[in-house]
Amino acid sequence: MLCWAHARRGFFKLADIAANTRRGKDAPPISPLALEAVRRIDAVFDLERALNGKSPTERLAARQEHGIALVAALEDWMRTERARLSRNAPVAKAMDYMLTRWDGFTKFLSDGRLCLTNNAAERGLRGIALGRKAWLFCGSDRGGQRAAIMYGLITTAKLNDVDPQAWLADVLARIADLPQTRLPELLPWNWKAIREQMKAA
Repeated sequence: MLCWAHARRGFFKLADIAANTRRGKDAPPISPLALEAVRRIDAVFDLERALNGKSPTERLAARQEHGIALVAALEDWMRTERARLSRNAPVAKAMDYMLTRWDGFTKFLSDGRLCLTNNAAERGLRGIALGRKAWLFCGSDRGGQRAAIMYGLITTAKLNDVDPQAWLADVLARIADLPQTRLPELLPWNWKAIREQMKAA
């Protein structure tokens, strides 16, 4: 699955009227094709915004009903316009980025679990990128692998709206005495659901 936000950025840079105004008379001309591409991609984003919080099954059904047509129209338009452009045109490069990877960009249409972008994952990793100098040396390869596992666990907890410190403290206190068949209870999404059930009871 490839990120539509990254693909959109290539077009947006060529269609950013506000940025061009700031650049003044030396600004490159606004690309009408890039503007149209942004408009069409934004229609896909609008559909996805309406599906936030829905189950994977509901998301898949809406994508099948509305998303496939939007994406197919975008692809047809892009292939038609791309055939008319020279290979050195800046907007052609943005189109080629998507068109040569089209299968990766359209995977979300057949799987309701997939997101249109990887923005959430990038936000989750931002803290690691910002602090990388502080933990540049983990002591060994095994230390680095352990750190990567911990970052993954903490970010997964945050993405599931679970306090990582409370979750990890509870998991570490209980994991040794929990039968292997019940280990899935400790996954952040299951842990949260069980806690909510206990509060409701």
